[in-house]
Amino acid sequence: MNNFNPEKLSVEYMDGITATGPVIPRSYTLTHSDLTGDLFLTIGIHYAWDKINPMRDEVLGEWKQIGGTFYYCVYLHIDQGQYNQNQAAKRNEIFKRELPLALTAIRYGDRFFFNAYPHLDQATIIINFMSAFPQFARQESWGTFHHFSYRS
Repeated sequence: MNNFNPEKLSVEYMDGITATGPVIPRSYTLTHSDLTGDLFLTIGIHYAWDKINPMRDEVLGEWKQIGGTFYYCVYLHIDQGQYNQNQAAKRNEIFKRELPLALTAIRYGDRFFFNAYPHLDQATIIINFMSAFPQFARQESWGTFHHFSYRS
């Protein structure tokens, strides 16, 4: 995965989800093919667990709300005890490098939703790096979806 190419993105809406609603619950499962570089975005009420491979290199995200404020929460499985520390460090770097592409794909793939709710472009994106190793387990703010809008 390098530069975002809309032609390489496939989007699937699961039962209970449309291109414009609902906001909550709305969960995103982004997977990819290492061979073709294709991206696969599944949007549903729940994550698309059937699309996830044993390497756990997917990007999972969902909308959450505290009071009247929406934010987007992402979960990345750095290792979950499946890898040694060196492998976890490498996966951590790959996730950090590829995350802008993933967020751009999610924003573009659900563009009709963002058109219906333009204020969500300003929602904070919180990334949860999940790891058995304390040096990789953390939470970071990655700005807003406005920063990940695709411009051809």
